Amino acid sequence: MFREIEIKDKSQIEKINRLACDTPFEVWLSSGSMMLDARSLLGLFALIGKRAHVVVEDDVNPRALDKLVAKMA
Repeated sequence: MFREIEIKDKSQIEKINRLACDTPFEVWLSSGSMMLDARSLLGLFALIGKRAHVVVEDDVNPRALDKLVAKMA
């Protein structure tokens, strides 16, 4: 399951990383051929200025994903 976001700056990357670290499920960000673990801060900086998909396992509650993505934006 995924939702799309636009990553604008460094502070948003840090926020995404912090939120992903606090979730009880795994979170990835995907853009083009890249799939990055949202808990790994260093790799996320490559996504600044790009649209990305927030990706989670299919068994995650869709409402939980929507709340997470709303906080990431």
